[in-house]
Amino acid sequence: MAERHDLNAPGDWYVDTSCMNCGAARTAAPELFIEAGGQSVFAKQPQSPEERLAAWRVRLLCPTASVQSESRQKPPADAFPEPLTDGVYRLGYNAKQSFGAHSFLIRRAAGNMMVDAPRWTRQVADRLAEWGGLTHILLSHQDDVADAGRYAEEFSARVWIHEADRAASPYATDLITGTEPRAVTHDLLAIPLPGHTKGSVGYLFEGHCLFTGDSLSWSFVEQDLRASRDYCWYSWTAQLEALESLLGAGFDWIFAGHGGSKHLPVEEMRRRLKAMLERYRRVK
Repeated sequence: MAERHDLNAPGDWYVDTSCMNCGAARTAAPELFIEAGGQSVFAKQPQSPEERLAAWRVRLLCPTASVQSESRQKPPADAFPEPLTDGVYRLGYNAKQSFGAHSFLIRRAAGNMMVDAPRWTRQVADRLAEWGGLTHILLSHQDDVADAGRYAEEFSARVWIHEADRAASPYATDLITGTEPRAVTHDLLAIPLPGHTKGSVGYLFEGHCLFTGDSLSWSFVEQDLRASRDYCWYSWTAQLEALESLLGAGFDWIFAGHGGSKHLPVEEMRRRLKAMLERYRRVK
């Protein structure tokens, strides 16, 4: 049995030593979790109702079931989907095979869309059924597919992925090709972002919500935008060029698979993205 990590703040809640350090806890509830001893631990015990709900959400999304409570309370029924902004939710139940990547739901009258996929759970499937099912599953790249195929089968949903990463989703019904943006629906644009993988794609919803997969994220430690050269599997040069193409996109939200999600005014988001690119290009 995994043991309580001794760097957790004293109290009821803790992260045990089975944590694989995927970072999901720190990006879903940065007010509660830090990295210490090579894994996530509680920086403080949750006190307010909002913090206790955040702790429960992290317990449910943790891909290794490493977040524990000594009092073994019953989880809230409405922890997920977690509302982030109008029409956009975090699905939780992160998959170990995606190394704990976050997935999201776009709830819309014209049909709900899943961005990347969580592990298969009846909790997610039943809530999606209550909300009208799924019409599209939008895969950002080959690493974060998880149980997309099972959700697609359950709801007869179309599955989108770039042709360069199709091997991870042989059941995909729609392929994104090349490097030019492509409309998926009237309110959603697929933007190829080769770099992290050859087939990485961002999805821009309603012109201002950008789902970035593993291409771009927010660092709650640095309080800034970041991209990861250490986890770039195809081409760092291509990734920077792809991210530069986003400078005119006009988004004010990013929703990241790995890393933090963040809202900033459009001009501030653009300024930080430009500064990030200049910073990375100075480093050889």
